[in-house]
Amino acid sequence: MSIRKWSITRIEGEWYNAKVTDSFGESHQNWFEQASEANDWIYYIWETERPPLDQEERDELLANAVHDCRQIDHRRGLRAIL
Repeated sequence: MSIRKWSITRIEGEWYNAKVTDSFGESHQNWFEQASEANDWIYYIWETERPPLDQEERDELLANAVHDCRQIDHRRGLRAIL
């Protein structure tokens, strides 16, 4: 079941506000100077959508990020993260 939704709105004097929901129910929002850019971005979101990460995948990404930060600090000779 696809629940894709989109809208492009503009208040005079402002940029175009693009909002899109992908087929997994994830919402995205961005601003564009041209309506065609907003339209292209909506199609880009739909073409590249992926299912949301589960908790285990999110935890692994966070652990890898912390590890990488510690390695960068170590190489720079900065105080270790406790």
